[in-house]
Amino acid sequence: MVEPTREQGLREVLVMLAPGTPLREGIERIIRGGRGALIVIGWGPKIEPLVSGGFVIDIGATSQRIAELAKMDGALVMDSEASRVLRANVHLVPDPTIPTSETGTRHRSGERTARETGQPVIVVSEAMGMVHLYYGDTKHIVEDVSALLFRANQALSTLERYRARLDEVSALLSAREVEDAVSVRDAVLTLQRAEMLRRIANEVEDHVIELGSEGRLIRLQLNELVGSVVPERELLVRDYLGDRRRKLSRVLDDLSSLSTDALLDAERVAALLSYEDDQLDNPVTPRGYRLLTRIPRLPDSVVEALVDRFGNLSRVMDATVEELDQVEGVGESRARSIQEGLRRLAESAVLERYV
Repeated sequence: MVEPTREQGLREVLVMLAPGTPLREGIERIIRGGRGALIVIGWGPKIEPLVSGGFVIDIGATSQRIAELAKMDGALVMDSEASRVLRANVHLVPDPTIPTSETGTRHRSGERTARETGQPVIVVSEAMGMVHLYYGDTKHIVEDVSALLFRANQALSTLERYRARLDEVSALLSAREVEDAVSVRDAVLTLQRAEMLRRIANEVEDHVIELGSEGRLIRLQLNELVGSVVPERELLVRDYLGDRRRKLSRVLDDLSSLSTDALLDAERVAALLSYEDDQLDNPVTPRGYRLLTRIPRLPDSVVEALVDRFGNLSRVMDATVEELDQVEGVGESRARSIQEGLRRLAESAVLERYV
């Protein structure tokens, strides 16, 4: 079984804390009552040695039960799904030598427990009514719905602007592809836009996860705006990767790990595609994955076979029906469909560029 990454694990906990869930409603009851709480998510061999005293409860978690059991001074321990309360009024005894930046007793215990065990720990501040989530070395402030909605809508507005910019450079790239007039810089610019859009979309996704049932409309807008971005990003790399010995997954991982400043550096992105600094304005011919996948009802296996047979988009576009028919999985009828599909894409791309 593959262990989830820290980011994936944090998202899973935020799903449990989303508005509308028993855990979140229980926490809101605690805040309205002017009380604090310390809640550990998950019971296991790492948590057990740190627990002292308290009561074994093992009951289903409802908002009322969470709020009532939190009235006791000790911590609550829930199962890994936050669906049951396993222990109540327990005293947590984490290693006191673990460094912590917190000053309050409850927050210090929560942060140290999270760091020592890797388990999520939620701390509700009695004085300020704030909710902090500690997960390993990560500290996350759980915001209220109104603040999250404001930030999510701001990010969504930014996403719409970046989507429009991506569409512009993508259309220009398509026109230059059918004219066989692409430079490395054209491909790099489109890839930069696609990656930036993906990053903003991930930020919106984080807000949607935290919003839970309150984020349904934002999720619909998000899916509409970025549905094709991840495939576009991968197809761009497949089309323009200079060194085919490099694995696609490795290039995409390296692209994702670039800082924002590095991503805006055309030479850094070109280097990921195996081009030198002085090659940005050099002509380059796409292999054709990106445009061929836009032909309706053309399977990926056939796209792969066409690229393997002809080598690049220009040769595919120049191929006759008879030559296309010779490719495995094509046939005469599909060969004509490919020719017609490429002709329409070419006309549309050129028309969109000049009109």
